[in-house]
Amino acid sequence: MLWTSTARPARGSEITACRHDDLVGRLRAAGLAAIADLGFVGLDGGGDDSSDPAVITDYKKPEGKKLPPAKKQVNQLIAAERAVCEHAFAHLKNWRVLTRLRLDVKWATRLVRALMVLNWHEIAR
Repeated sequence: MLWTSTARPARGSEITACRHDDLVGRLRAAGLAAIADLGFVGLDGGGDDSSDPAVITDYKKPEGKKLPPAKKQVNQLIAAERAVCEHAFAHLKNWRVLTRLRLDVKWATRLVRALMVLNWHEIAR
């Protein structure tokens, strides 16, 4: 696991949390990239070299137009890669302790990180 953000109020967006924790900087420092959904468009901002993005997102369909077949295929490949993470999050939600969590943010973050490790061990069996 490279990064788990600290717990924040639900009113904040995911992209704001990533900007606050400098996810792009962490990814670049580790020499990695992330595949994200359309909610993260613009997070990377192109960086120093837009040919080497730290955050890869789908292509948006132009308003009133169709997406070219090549871009549709790229979107399908990205969706297939993201499916693995989406399934991991679905497994994490099986830990019902997260549904009504009333803790200090510091403890909530530690709990989520611990559950992630337990989840990985359970899936790996």
